[in-house]
Amino acid sequence: MKPYTIGALEDYPLGSKKCVELEGKSIGIFNVNGQLYALRNVCPHQGAPLCEGSVNAWVTASKPYQFEYEREGEIVRCPWHQWEFDIKTGCMVVDPKMRTKSYDVTVETFDISVNSGNVILHL
Repeated sequence: MKPYTIGALEDYPLGSKKCVELEGKSIGIFNVNGQLYALRNVCPHQGAPLCEGSVNAWVTASKPYQFEYEREGEIVRCPWHQWEFDIKTGCMVVDPKMRTKSYDVTVETFDISVNSGNVILHL
């Protein structure tokens, strides 16, 4: 995998999402609870840009009208048809065989760096 520096850690605040272009690919970077994740910015259903979708919790219901919100900020919803994907894995929540590509993200501090680190995306 080829590494790309895509900015400083401060460029990706807690709960944020941001798109970057690398090698002609649009990739969404998500900060979930202080951990960075990267997904191909394409819904496998019909190609919608996932970064334009909302980031939500997983909603469950043990009984009618009793909703529970789990995994807050870990689910991205496709803006076109509302398909939901796990930001951590790229898998569709209701059918894990359907997925969008995910990429490894690391934060590295260089020798002379005075900030909290640089974000490296591995394609």
